[in-house]
Amino acid sequence: MRLPAKLTACILATGALAACATTDSAADRSTASAGSATELGTPYASTYRPYPGRPTALVGATVFDGTGGRIDNGTVLFRDGKLVAVGDASLSTEGYDRIDGTGKFVTPGVIDIHSHLGDYPTPSVDAHSDGNEATSPTTPEVWAEHSVWPQDPGFSRALANGGVTSLQILPGSANLTGGRSVTLKNVAARTVQGMKFPGAPYGMKMACGENPKRVYGGRGRMPSTRMGNFAVNRQMWLDAKAYDGEKRDLGKETLKGVLDGEILIHNHCYRADEMALVMDMAKEMGYKVTAFHHAVEAYKIGDLLRENDVCSAIWADWYGFKMEAYDGILENAALLDQAGACVVIHSDDENGIQRLNQEAAKAQAAGRRMGMEISDGDVIGWITLNAAKAMGIADQTGSLEAGKMADVVLWNGDPLSVYSRPEKVWIDGALMFDALDRKHRPVSDFELGQPGEGDVK
Repeated sequence: MRLPAKLTACILATGALAACATTDSAADRSTASAGSATELGTPYASTYRPYPGRPTALVGATVFDGTGGRIDNGTVLFRDGKLVAVGDASLSTEGYDRIDGTGKFVTPGVIDIHSHLGDYPTPSVDAHSDGNEATSPTTPEVWAEHSVWPQDPGFSRALANGGVTSLQILPGSANLTGGRSVTLKNVAARTVQGMKFPGAPYGMKMACGENPKRVYGGRGRMPSTRMGNFAVNRQMWLDAKAYDGEKRDLGKETLKGVLDGEILIHNHCYRADEMALVMDMAKEMGYKVTAFHHAVEAYKIGDLLRENDVCSAIWADWYGFKMEAYDGILENAALLDQAGACVVIHSDDENGIQRLNQEAAKAQAAGRRMGMEISDGDVIGWITLNAAKAMGIADQTGSLEAGKMADVVLWNGDPLSVYSRPEKVWIDGALMFDALDRKHRPVSDFELGQPGEGDVK
């Protein structure tokens, strides 16, 4: 039979979540804070509001808290969107809905620091290719959020298969300066503003190495070499430092935000020598690199990365697909960890984002084969707290600590096992995915199809 029109509209607006049954409608959530935020002068401000949840107690599970800690037979309490307490079986669960986690595992929500969901959505067709403004070597004026398609089916797959609760959407790497990134909560919403992580700082995507010189060198203009890359970048920063703001310039506004420490630099870079040069350029121009992304040779300069407080967002085993990736090794993450540097496992891929837990486990296993033992608790931090730190949101999420957002995953087994997957996922304390309940499996509008074309079974 056909669904009633009112119910159909609710499903289309919220991604088929059970929250449709509440009085807090998607329309209410997406508009409630827009006026006040815009009045404060924030363009395209977040209008995100959490879905409604219930006081919940996860009991009996093995808990990895994201900070390296492990609690066997643990208890996790959350209500009103926040974590209340994390501890052992002695915690009182009175007033909470109890969920038995015996034999299961609990972690913070998984965070992907490097994603292109929404900007390069699936289906992967030219009409959806909106991640690279490949018209100039430097495009700091563009914002990734203005390309994000909230209906991308990749969002719900990352939630259901990977336990991803937050993610950073970056422009592509064709340009030396690709533009602003945006951090999202992985929830169904009609607009990108309805997904924007409240209070998250912007990032700015930069790239070095082969991509910019390949894209622009063939057009007979700079950069066509690595020295050309640096020359164009340095001149860009010099021009930005001279910007007085009298005549508005969108690109220089972003660059000024970087120089003022308000916007974080996420730099696509593979070779160790180039990463060292970029850190020197940052000191020369007065900004800081927050994270090198891909960073397949980061293991060669772990000490420099540690001393400069720069994270390495890396794959577990991608290497050799172009010359600057030739020296990538499986032990990259483990060697960085041993050097005391910040390790983040990222995806850069609509499929990889669904198995960041497995990618982290592969990197851990490579280290173990080399004689480096890294605890499971620390490895979970590679896909939770470390990512949050590099994205500037660690004060709000990334670990299971009282007062933080209740972004929580209940896994049906060891999250570092290829056989395990999320059983339930909460975002701000609201149950957003439940493998055991079809009412809590979000589906994008794109996948639902056109209303009225046939019966809903």
